[in-house]
Amino acid sequence: MAYDETTFSRTDEQPTDPAAYRANTLAAAEQRRREELAAEAAAADTSPDLLRRDDDGRDRLGIHLGWEVVLLLAAAAFGFLLWRLDPSSLKRPSLDNLLVTGAAIGLLTLGGGLTLRAGVPNLALGPIALAASLHYAEQGDQGLLKAAVPALIIAAAGAIVVGLLILVLHVPGWAATLAAALGVIVYDQLRVDPVVVQGNYDPTDQAFFLFGGFALLAVLGGALGTVTPVRRWLGGMRPQGDPARRRGAVVAAPVILSLVLSSLFAVAAGILMAAQSVTAIAPGTGLEWSGIALGLAMLAGTSAYGRRGGIFGTLFAVAALTLFLDWSTRKGMDIALFATAACVFGGGLIVTRLVETYGRPLSPGSGEDWNAAPTTGVTNWTPDLESWNPATTTSARTDRWDEGPWGSGR
Repeated sequence: MAYDETTFSRTDEQPTDPAAYRANTLAAAEQRRREELAAEAAAADTSPDLLRRDDDGRDRLGIHLGWEVVLLLAAAAFGFLLWRLDPSSLKRPSLDNLLVTGAAIGLLTLGGGLTLRAGVPNLALGPIALAASLHYAEQGDQGLLKAAVPALIIAAAGAIVVGLLILVLHVPGWAATLAAALGVIVYDQLRVDPVVVQGNYDPTDQAFFLFGGFALLAVLGGALGTVTPVRRWLGGMRPQGDPARRRGAVVAAPVILSLVLSSLFAVAAGILMAAQSVTAIAPGTGLEWSGIALGLAMLAGTSAYGRRGGIFGTLFAVAALTLFLDWSTRKGMDIALFATAACVFGGGLIVTRLVETYGRPLSPGSGEDWNAAPTTGVTNWTPDLESWNPATTTSARTDRWDEGPWGSGR
C-alpha cells in the first residue's frame, strides 16, 4: 500500500518538539509579566498592594531581642556605676528626680520613634520642648493647666500645618519639620536672658506614675509596631519606588497623627524639664534634644528607614541614657549635650544597619525554575528553535520485505 507523505504532514508552522513548545510558553509568560510590571510602574504608588509587596512577611525579631538585652545590660551597668558613686542617688528623693528626667527624655524618644516609623522624622522636637519650657517658666504662676493648654494647642496646630504642607506639596518630612524647627527657634531666641521658673508644680510627686506611663506607652507602641497591617498603615509615607511620587489621601491620617502626637509629647517633656529645674531656663536652639530624641529612637532599635523596630528597646535605651547623664553630672564630667547627641545618633545609625541587615523577613521558599538547557549530552536542539532536527540520519534498514528468506532471490 502506498500513501502520499504530504497528506499526513502539518501545514502550519507550530513547533513539533515539546521542549520548544514549553520554551515558547515561558517566553510568552515572561512577556506578560513584563507588561504587568510596566503598567504597575506607570500607575500611582498609593495602592496597599505595592506596600504589601515591598514589606511582605513578618520581621525577624531575633536581632531586636538580642540588642535589647545589650541595652538592658548597659542600663544595669550605668545603674551600678551610679550606685557605687552615690548610693543615695537611687533613693528618694533623688530617685524621683531621676524618674521625671527619664519620663521627659522618654516622651521625646517616643515622638522621634513614632515619626520615624511614619516616614516623617520630626526635627522640631527639641525646639518645641525648649519653647514649652520657656513658656511654662513665664506662665507657670497661672497654674499648670492654664500654662500647658495654650502650648499644647499651638503645638498641635503647628503640627497639622506642617503635615498639610508635607501632604499637599509632597516634600520630605525631615525638610518640612526642619523648617518648622527654625521657626520655633526664632521664638526660643527672642529672649536674651534666662527665664526663672514661676510655677509651683512639682512633678516629683507623680514621678512613678509619669515614668510608668512612659514605659507603658513605649512597650505598647513597640508591640503594635510589630503587627504587619499596623506597620503598613503607619508607614504609607515611606518612599516606595520614586520618592517624589505622591502617595494620595491614604497617608494623610498617619502623617498628621504622628506629627501631632510627637509635638504634644515634646510639649509635655518641656514642661517636665522646666518644672523640675532648679535653675533658670536658658534660651537656645533645642536642636541637641532633637538629636537625642531621634538618635535614641534609632539606638533603641527603630530603623532610620522606619520599617523595623523592637519592643522593649525604647524603655531600656532611655533608662541607660538617663542613668548615664546623672552619673556623668555627679562625677563632674562636663559633657555637652550636643556631644552626647552626636554619639547617640552615630550609634543609632550603626544599629539601623544591623536591624536592616538581620531583621528583614525571610523570603518565601520556591522551587527551582525550569531550565531550558539540556541536562544530558544532547546537542541536537536549543530552547529557541521552532522545530527539532535529528543529529544524524538513521542508517537504511536491511530487513526489507523483498530480501531475506521471503525475497525474490530465494
